[in-house]
Amino acid sequence: MGANPLIGVIYHWIGGFASATNFIPFRGIKRWSWEVYWLIQGFAAWIVAPLVLCSIFVPHTATILMEAPRHTIYIAMFWGILWGVGGITFGLSIRYLGLALGYAIALGFCTFFGTLMPPIFAGTFGAVLHDRSGQIVLGGLALCLVAIAVNGTAGYLKEHEVTEEEKADAGERDFSFARGLAVAIFAGFMSAFFSVGLSAGKPIGDIARAHLVADGRLDLWQNLPVLIVVLWGGFITNLIWSGILIYKNKSAAEFVGQPGRNPLRAAAVSGNTIAGFDPTDPSLLRLSTKTLIANYFLAALAGVIWYFQFFFYSMGQTKMGHFEFSSWTLHMASIILFATLWGVLLKEWRGTRSRTKMLVTLGVCLLIGSTVVVGYGNYVKANETAPAAINAQR
Repeated sequence: MGANPLIGVIYHWIGGFASATNFIPFRGIKRWSWEVYWLIQGFAAWIVAPLVLCSIFVPHTATILMEAPRHTIYIAMFWGILWGVGGITFGLSIRYLGLALGYAIALGFCTFFGTLMPPIFAGTFGAVLHDRSGQIVLGGLALCLVAIAVNGTAGYLKEHEVTEEEKADAGERDFSFARGLAVAIFAGFMSAFFSVGLSAGKPIGDIARAHLVADGRLDLWQNLPVLIVVLWGGFITNLIWSGILIYKNKSAAEFVGQPGRNPLRAAAVSGNTIAGFDPTDPSLLRLSTKTLIANYFLAALAGVIWYFQFFFYSMGQTKMGHFEFSSWTLHMASIILFATLWGVLLKEWRGTRSRTKMLVTLGVCLLIGSTVVVGYGNYVKANETAPAAINAQR
């Protein structure tokens, strides 16, 4: 099948919706500590879902991974390990800033760093500064920083306008703008390594494409084996950190029914989470079987939903044709937009003044606009290099 940018855009936006939605199941988890359900969702997202779906759509997955150069696998996993640090801190930014603001600020920095890193690592950043397309991209990044500043201002105002009761009702009992901003900056920087990992794993995708074509299958799935390797690295980081917290907080028994804390405060205080109970109450010594099963299901569901963002992202890349450069732009823009809509539905901005609501709206529009400018800069670059490539072939 050939390129079809319209279908590619649809795939990217489905992936963006999945990314913005994956934290929603956490809100239904009852009386579990963060590290417990984070580890379960990570196992589902970074180990189970990639292997199962790749095995379904890509024949000989194990053979492809064995044929891949060892150094390619190690490098892709290394970038995945660094990205895993961003995944951990991204979850904390949602805890401290809420869904809409956390996504907007963290992904704003992810867009900024994710665009700068490839030319820096490739040693071509100097050329970018003197290239018309590069200057357009840098202009888009400057707009991105303005958007982050606007969103940051809205978050600062929100912290002083919303009452503690309103924060609790929206599931934001731990809202802290200063702490959340610091975490979001770090999370955005580290999360940008995911795109570096995907680029490093391209030889794996090339091998997968050869197998797919030989078997008469669609090359739409060629990047699924790459995701397996990068996500292995991410799981290693999260496994280590979750293990440290489980040991430190003595929360291992929660896997089999012991009630725990819920520091993410993902659910509203309604008497259904640990925040609504007296932890010394003897009736809380164990979770019911029904609650325990529901917790496992919701945590795993969050992980599977998370994985689908890159499942559809990898499909969208293969359909964009000459517009593949816009894939990251479309992905970031759609996540920010859908996360903002979720924030509205979850009433995260209730209790704020009209000025604050206008600021966050402006900030999100500027973020989306910055990704469009960056995408246009890449488009100009593609048009500049295409004639040169044709002349070289002649």
